[in-house]
Amino acid sequence: MAYRITLLPGDGVGPEVTDAAVRVIEATGVPIQWATMTIGARALEQHGTPLPDSVIESIRENKVALKGPVTTPFATGFRSVNVALRQALDLYACLRPCKTFPGAASLYSDVDLVIVRENTEDLYCGIEFERGTPAAGKLIKLIAESEGKAVREDSGFSLKMISEFGTRRIVKFAFDYARAYRRKKVSAVHKSNILKFSDGLFLNTAREVAKRYPDVEFEDVALDTVCMRLVRRPQAFDILVLPNFYGDFISELCAGLIGGLGLAPGANIGDAISVFEPTHGSAPKYAGLNKVNPMGMMLSGALMLRHLGEVKAASKIEGAITAVVKEGKSLTYDMKAEDVGDSIGTSQVADAVIEKMKQSR
Repeated sequence: MAYRITLLPGDGVGPEVTDAAVRVIEATGVPIQWATMTIGARALEQHGTPLPDSVIESIRENKVALKGPVTTPFATGFRSVNVALRQALDLYACLRPCKTFPGAASLYSDVDLVIVRENTEDLYCGIEFERGTPAAGKLIKLIAESEGKAVREDSGFSLKMISEFGTRRIVKFAFDYARAYRRKKVSAVHKSNILKFSDGLFLNTAREVAKRYPDVEFEDVALDTVCMRLVRRPQAFDILVLPNFYGDFISELCAGLIGGLGLAPGANIGDAISVFEPTHGSAPKYAGLNKVNPMGMMLSGALMLRHLGEVKAASKIEGAITAVVKEGKSLTYDMKAEDVGDSIGTSQVADAVIEKMKQSR
């Protein structure tokens, strides 16, 4: 019986990398029925919203989705579709493995760590107050009355919100993942020395949860210290569990450690629903040029297959990508340390990965 999976190509380079990933996934032989839906800029034109209700309904029905990147306008325009999806479906855990591929241009040769990012709270919770609005005025007045502090009237506000509930379940997810995949250590990242009532709550709750997992090593590390230690010796970390905002930046830093965002897969996981997508953005300036690296999207597809229990198929994709990277011939421009002119396009990378899969049979 075929798996029914919602397919969201996205916009920008999303349709191109999604097509490449779908071809590779289908080459494993795993039977899949794709329910293709439109999101992002194109959906805004067609439906008046970048995230139609029908998309949410499809994902809820199928329980699993494969999603390409979606453009989020800077400072103006519609809110992030990614954030809206995560909140609407309560996809509270963002999973982003970062592992070195032999042959990839990187300063490091043996990075193998996992970012577990809380996905629904913190500064990305979507609660904001625009400068000059009555709501912002009320908040300024409240701060003055309760804290005795004057806030400039031309200020805008974004609320940082961390709950015990949200922290407890994301830290539990990190420890459960460590047990399931035989990881040895979980590091909770925070800035509790400054943000005592938000990050302090995150840290104290993480410490409580850690007591239930005596078989897994636990440490807590300040955000600035983590940045320094990741650059000096990333091998010292195994699983990093972080609040939403920090997790966004640290996951991209870690992608840089392994050769770039083109090799970084991701998953957004809830109790019953999961959406798989690459870490990189939509890169609209490259749309339609058959130029962008699709490996992050392919690896996200492999994460999806592993989630479905299709472990052999997932390993087949990962093994083929490893072989292509190590060989160094069939790579996009971003993975060429030298001789960029010798790079190939998005669809040709899919061809090369599929060929390696055939050779491994």
